[in-house]
Amino acid sequence: MLIMLPGPIQLHERVIKAMCRQIIGHRSAEFGEILKFCGEAMKEVFGTRNDVYFITGSGTAGVEAGIASFSKVGKFVTLENGKFGERLGEIAERYAEVERLSFEWGKPIDLEKLKEALERGARAVAFVHNETSTGMLNPAEEIARIAKKYGALTIMDAITSAGGDYVKMDEWGIDVAVVGTQKCLGAPPGLAAVAVSERAWEFYNPKCPLYLDLKAYKKKLPELQTPYTPAVTLFFALEEALKMIREEGMENRIRRHRKLSRAVRAWAVNAGLSLFPQPDKYSDYSNTVTAINIPSGITEKELRDA
Repeated sequence: MLIMLPGPIQLHERVIKAMCRQIIGHRSAEFGEILKFCGEAMKEVFGTRNDVYFITGSGTAGVEAGIASFSKVGKFVTLENGKFGERLGEIAERYAEVERLSFEWGKPIDLEKLKEALERGARAVAFVHNETSTGMLNPAEEIARIAKKYGALTIMDAITSAGGDYVKMDEWGIDVAVVGTQKCLGAPPGLAAVAVSERAWEFYNPKCPLYLDLKAYKKKLPELQTPYTPAVTLFFALEEALKMIREEGMENRIRRHRKLSRAVRAWAVNAGLSLFPQPDKYSDYSNTVTAINIPSGITEKELRDA
């Protein structure tokens, strides 16, 4: 069977074999070395010198940890132009006051409306870099630049961009970035990596949920441990997947994704199909997920069954 989803993706044989070994203790020196390698490799993927924390859970768990742990900001603004942007709003509403800026799916984020929300007192901006549901690459650098002008925190869902497209956390000024292992990293689902800037800790909320409290992960990192029992076999897989990323090189990997995505988009247009997203001068087509409008007269079920 060939898996053709945004994630979980088809696993490489090396990643599958890496999981097929005896378990090790999660407090052992051997696991500590795996955790250290994964953290250092993820810094390269995120484009950061900041520490990276691993949560056993989905990408959504990582996003919620990022929002909940730094919810002392008082007021969030969430940028929603797809399903996963809407999820950010749903999460943020559980922890703080939120202004949810909703835009039509497939349409770009209106940066002027973001500025207006920040002028109304929002202290943190949460957004999706690569909106999986629509195939839209949102303008992370521009969003972060605007947020910085107002002194606002930036929390970025990079779940379908990190590992497949440029993510430059430090250069762009992103405070929190999150990725799940089952997308562009090429590993199974079940781990989330969260990179956090030093500035973000100024907004730390000690009342956040116990398991999602990033301060607990921060405290254990110098010991090369996690605060709670991790999914050790998933770390075996992630370690191998990250070795493969290093072997290919991030620049080559991104170039490959961009080349293939352009080819898919060109095929769709030449076949008389239309692309779903409508990017502007700031946004772009996703280089990891291509969204095509279903032709008239064909149902979604018929397409899936074909």
